[in-house]
Parts: sequence; C-alpha cells; structure tokens
Amino acid sequence: MKVAVALFSVFFAAFTVDATVYFKEQFLDGDAWKSRWLESQHKSDYGQWKLTAGNFYGDAEKDKGERVLFGGPPDEPGCPFLRPVGALEPFSNEGKPLVIQFTVKHEQKIDCGGGYVKVFPADLDQARMHGDSEYYVMFGPDICGYSTKKVHVIFNYKGKNHLIKKEIKCKDDELTHLYTLILHPDQTYEVKIDGEKVESGSLEEDWDFLPSKKIKDPDAKKPEDWDDRAKVDDPEDTKPEDWEKPENIPDPDAKKPSDWDEDMDGEWEPPMIPNPEYKGEWKPKQIDNPNYKGAWVHPEIDNPEYQADANIYKFDNIGVLGLDLWQVKSGTIFDNFLITDDVKEAEDFGNETWGSPRSQKRK
Repeated sequence: MKVAVALFSVFFAAFTVDATVYFKEQFLDGDAWKSRWLESQHKSDYGQWKLTAGNFYGDAEKDKGERVLFGGPPDEPGCPFLRPVGALEPFSNEGKPLVIQFTVKHEQKIDCGGGYVKVFPADLDQARMHGDSEYYVMFGPDICGYSTKKVHVIFNYKGKNHLIKKEIKCKDDELTHLYTLILHPDQTYEVKIDGEKVESGSLEEDWDFLPSKKIKDPDAKKPEDWDDRAKVDDPEDTKPEDWEKPENIPDPDAKKPSDWDEDMDGEWEPPMIPNPEYKGEWKPKQIDNPNYKGAWVHPEIDNPEYQADANIYKFDNIGVLGLDLWQVKSGTIFDNFLITDDVKEAEDFGNETWGSPRSQKRK
C-alpha cells in the first residue's frame, strides 16, 4: 500500500534572553498534541498518525513521536494532514538565523518514501493543504531504492521551488537521526546530520535563484584567422618512396595441395598472411605550430539580467510547519521539532534529546 502523508502546525513563540523559539514539539503530554494539530480536509481517505515510541527506545514516554500509519483503500495514496487549532502571529527571519530541526526514525526499513518537513507561509489554507500547496522551505531525507538516498534542501524564491545543486547523502538505516538546517542572514547555510556538519556554502552559488553574473558576449566571435592548433604537420617531412607496402601478402611457404583439381576447385591461390614489412598508414610528423595562438576563450560581459539580492534567505510570513510525505511502507516516527533563531539553542536541544545518554539506547 502506498501513502502520502502530511502533518502541520502553526508555530508558537517562546522568548528567552538570547533566543527565540518559534516552535517546539516533543509530544510529551499524551493526547494533548491533538489540540495543537488538526487534519487537512483536502481528501477524505487519508491515513493516520499514532503517538508511539516505536519498537525500540530509551524511554517509553519521552521517546514518543508521531508515526505514519496507513489509511484509506489498499494501493491508494493516504494522506493524514494535521494542523493546530487557532492562528498565531507569523514571524520573519529577517536579520536573524533560521534553524529548522527534527528527528526521524525509519524503523520500518523504509524502501521508498520521504522523511522531510515543509515550512509554509502563515496564510496557508491549512484545512485544504495538499502536496501542491506553496511552501517556503522543504528539508529532510528522501529514500527510494538504491539510487535515491539524499537530503532535500529546497527553497521557494519568487514563487518557484529551487533544489540544491549539491548531493547530500542521508542516513538510510532504522535508527533515529537528527536533521538540522541553518539559514544565516549573510546568505550562507549549513546542513547537519546527528550534530555533524555535512554540507555548507552560499545560497547564491548552490542554488539557481539568480541568473549568472556573467554571460558570453553575444557580439564576440572567434576570428577567422585564429589558429588554435598546437601541433601541425611538418611540411619538410615527406613520405619515403619505399613506404607503400601491402598490409597482407600471399604466404610464400604455402604449396598447392597435391589433390587440387583446377577444373573442380578453380585456380589455386596461396592464403594471405600479414606483411612483416607493412608500416601502416604514413603520416607526417607533428611540429609546434609557429602560428599557434592558444585556445580561443569567448569573452564574457556582465549579464544585464543579473541583479543582486541580499534577501534570498528571508521569509516574511512564516507560520506553519508541515509533513507532506509519500511512502510505500508506513512506520516513520517524527519527534523533537524545533524552529528557532539561535544555533546554540538548537545544539543544546539536540544534545538534550537525540544526543542524551537516554536517546543513545534507541538509536
């Protein structure tokens, strides 16, 4: 059975002296999570979510998370979309880091399916949220067979989704793993898995948000007399008169069989053998080209369509976290969601949850 699932929530904000925690969910209060999350009504035959610590864990209560379950007709996509009740104030990450973090465990030995999250604008029609709903960020692991085992990092820029140009390998075992995305206001980013940086770089360089800064000059053409041959034939090197030798010659040691009947068998001809004096095709030797100018490089000019944008990283109306997934085999468990503007806060939270001695038992 195949399943596409989505779970989403409006953020709440908790302020500390040094950090703002916009969203934190650990599912530590039993069924109270149902008051914070609500199903999408986009379809009527979606699957289900269940609060569970799974088949192995360190603490039966603290390790509980949301598990993807199947629902709906066999072999039909099932999509449990969940959202919170009530709308809360949206926020912008302008001038601040944006950190998105969560844990995911594919203890069902996932063979094809997603384990990523999406961050949406606050004006999302949550009751009708579906796979094509416009989002700001999509981040997390995606696994399908042997070929697809990667971490998605997709940003929406001016209404278009842009995939990272780098290949980031995800974890594909049955253990719990911590995924962290850090977006800095200086237009750089970091991706961490289990607290270790696995990729980083520049937004402008690693995504195709903007046109190229430089383009080939459309008015420039290679001069007709440009000689880019490094080597040329030596005009003084001529083919020797005795060079021409056939590639194959009649075998001089062959003799006509004694029982050969020319009336019956035709005229006898000795078999052909490779000519030991054959020198191959003659070619003049090569010398340095006195007129060589090097490889012609097409000159570039500033791209008139390029315009720098210092706000690629910025999202002005963040308000919803969602899980919009498709899975062939259900059973993935999500936990320890965190959205904050403080990298240290995310590190500490990761150490307290995934990195704690207790959590080591459930990996």
